[in-house]
Amino acid sequence: MIKTKQDFIIKIHLIISVLIVVPVSTFYGFNPDSQFDIHLDTIDEHNFFKAIMGLYLGFSTLWILGIFKPTYLKTAIITNMIFMFGLGFGRVLSLFLDGIPTFGYLFGTFAELFLGFYGFWILTNKNTNFAKK
Repeated sequence: MIKTKQDFIIKIHLIISVLIVVPVSTFYGFNPDSQFDIHLDTIDEHNFFKAIMGLYLGFSTLWILGIFKPTYLKTAIITNMIFMFGLGFGRVLSLFLDGIPTFGYLFGTFAELFLGFYGFWILTNKNTNFAKK
């Protein structure tokens, strides 16, 4: 898993992502109104949020594989970047079109963009063995 400082630098954003995305996915899937201002009324809405939960858990599984198995690491970093940038830029669009959300979502926007840019930095930093030297 993490044997050196280099391993820590390369994998910490994946670990942080898993530690946040897994619990959030369970709230989305089973009890979104307990943590968020979301109120599901139809079976279709419940189904949609369970699908989001499955998507989040699926990506988290890939990130865990990347943390523990070197052959999955680059794929895990790339998918984490796409996941975080997708969420972050979607939330930025919402800021402009819909207004300012609650603090949790606002914090999430900055955290997602940070994790996306961190992954980008890992892939382009010549000291991480991913970037061409």
